[in-house]
Amino acid sequence: MSYLITGLGNIGSEYKGTRHNIGFTVLDAWALSQKTTFSTLRYGSMAQVRYAGKTIWLLKPSTYVNLSGKAVRYWMREERIPIEKIIIVLDDVALPFGNIRMRAKGSDGGHNGLKHITYMLQTQDYARLRIGVGNDFPKGYRADYVLSSWKKEEEKELPFLCHRAIDALQLFIRHGVDRAMNVVNIDPKPVSENHED
Repeated sequence: MSYLITGLGNIGSEYKGTRHNIGFTVLDAWALSQKTTFSTLRYGSMAQVRYAGKTIWLLKPSTYVNLSGKAVRYWMREERIPIEKIIIVLDDVALPFGNIRMRAKGSDGGHNGLKHITYMLQTQDYARLRIGVGNDFPKGYRADYVLSSWKKEEEKELPFLCHRAIDALQLFIRHGVDRAMNVVNIDPKPVSENHED
């Protein structure tokens, strides 16, 4: 049984290390921990890892965030992965930095990546892991904020945040979205409060 985990982000060196690319950052961390690398394929870069006896495809779309649905739909069909075996990893300005939330389905919440995935799949019924990037920006500057780089103190926390996100994704694979949500969503503390200095 295969799973497709899609991290949202924009390709190009100018976007590396920005808040909008947290989906890429999480997938890069997982691939690195498994000593595997990404290959450039149609509509994106893919890496394969094994977990709990399952084949996990890690997908970083090359279509830019706003057209992410093209890559998700293509690779779901190519690998014959049912919708209950996919999950999208994305940034969320509605959550404080370091908080994560898993959802089984729902609206796009104003996120253009989710909007396009919903349009291409013709359903909102797919899991997503939202990663809080904070909302320290004046009204009307959301786009500038998510495309900006992390603050130094946030950058120090990123490895811990990625670790928690990978744990959440592994729970999704092992137990399904409902049980995983019960664990992931129960602890509201930001990442900085979940490890010792």
